[in-house]
Amino acid sequence: MVVYFMTGNKGKFEEVREILESVEQIDLDLPEIQELDSKKVIEHKLNEAIKNQEGEFFCEDTSIYIDALNGFPGPLIKWFMGALGNEGISNLMEKYEGQDATAKTVIGYTDGNGIKFFEGELRGKIVQPKGTGFGWDPIFQPEGYDVTFGEMDMEEKNKISMRKKALIKLRDYLEGSD
Repeated sequence: MVVYFMTGNKGKFEEVREILESVEQIDLDLPEIQELDSKKVIEHKLNEAIKNQEGEFFCEDTSIYIDALNGFPGPLIKWFMGALGNEGISNLMEKYEGQDATAKTVIGYTDGNGIKFFEGELRGKIVQPKGTGFGWDPIFQPEGYDVTFGEMDMEEKNKISMRKKALIKLRDYLEGSD
């Protein structure tokens, strides 16, 4: 059976295909609740998906949890980015003593019989925008690196990314459940 990755984001899909080659993209127009708990957002989306179509699905939330902001914006990063952009977030963080942050991916998977979650995270910090990439890639500099995700090519980013860590856990689960 095909496993569908629910996303309209081509960049995310390309990263996922590097790790899970047999996955197919599906862009379902589903409501996305606003919530500080990634698992609740994912659970809602997956429950809506299985009402609309049969199959095995997964979706993910990749967020930034900024230490100085008590973990904010978390899953609300899309709207935070929409309001401030990379430069605005970076400038805001310069007003705080620390720019440390955690990039975290939470993946939810369902075959219609409950939801399993898989997580990956990576410590780093918020810096002035450098490079390109999608979302907040230009302002997230992983711990131990002197470049941002935006300055890395996909291969280099996928070697260390929080998405890769979560996807490997999903892949291992899927391979064990055959």
